[in-house]
Amino acid sequence: MKAIYKKELLTYFVSPLGYVFMGLFLLTTGFFFATGNLFTRSPEYASFFSSVIMVFLFSAPILTMRLLSEEKNQKTDQLLLTAPVPVWQIVTGKFLAAFTVFALTLLATVVYAVIIEIHGSLPLWETVGSYVGFLLLGGCYIAVGTFISAVTENQITAGLVTFFAILFFILIDSIANALPADATAGAVFAVLLIGALGFYLYSTTRNPLLAAAVLLVGILAIGIGYGIEKSLFERLIQKVLGWFSINKRYQEFGLGIFNVTSIVYYLSFITFFLFITTHALEKRRWS
Repeated sequence: MKAIYKKELLTYFVSPLGYVFMGLFLLTTGFFFATGNLFTRSPEYASFFSSVIMVFLFSAPILTMRLLSEEKNQKTDQLLLTAPVPVWQIVTGKFLAAFTVFALTLLATVVYAVIIEIHGSLPLWETVGSYVGFLLLGGCYIAVGTFISAVTENQITAGLVTFFAILFFILIDSIANALPADATAGAVFAVLLIGALGFYLYSTTRNPLLAAAVLLVGILAIGIGYGIEKSLFERLIQKVLGWFSINKRYQEFGLGIFNVTSIVYYLSFITFFLFITTHALEKRRWS
């Protein structure tokens, strides 16, 4: 894993990709810092991070679009997957390389906090919380981009899909509020989830009986539950989508609150996407 990490990290700095990312990231954050803090003489540094969350729309795709898709496009994935290295180490090494570039670039923005401290009063714990939360938030989006890069062959496609995936995560609360919250809509949504689970099981195991059994049992359970207690399905869509609302959990960090639950959630989110990325590569390895 160490060799893969070093190779990927070096790749960012022997090609324009890393410098393009760092330049765009610092240019964007510098603009928001100047307009939100310098020109208005505001010491509210946490609000600066809240205003630059949209930077992930281009930063995560740039960092992750070539991680695994380019290997597949150039057919070098065959050498990589047949190497005597566990697949999870390959995935983790590539993820950590992208995350390191992001973390180093974010570290450069500490100069903004120093400027506020010199000319005013910097809220210390709100600033520390904002940096910790922003790092974890970035890790989540990079993990999503790593997964998308693993299931696409073209890095441009990977970048575009990652862009729209992150846009979905950013807008997920607005989307959830716009969807119906009644029990019938919740039951239909539950059936769709069971259908997606059945399709996933079939695509991974190629066992139609297992997929059909899960689908049948799931639909039967939903029907029984709906008949006994409809309220179980009220606001089900909002609850499920709310679980994926990673931006909402960031708000606590901006207030200087280090909620262990939120930290565990972010780490679990990252681990989940790295796990399904590993699974996707394992499937390709043995196919």
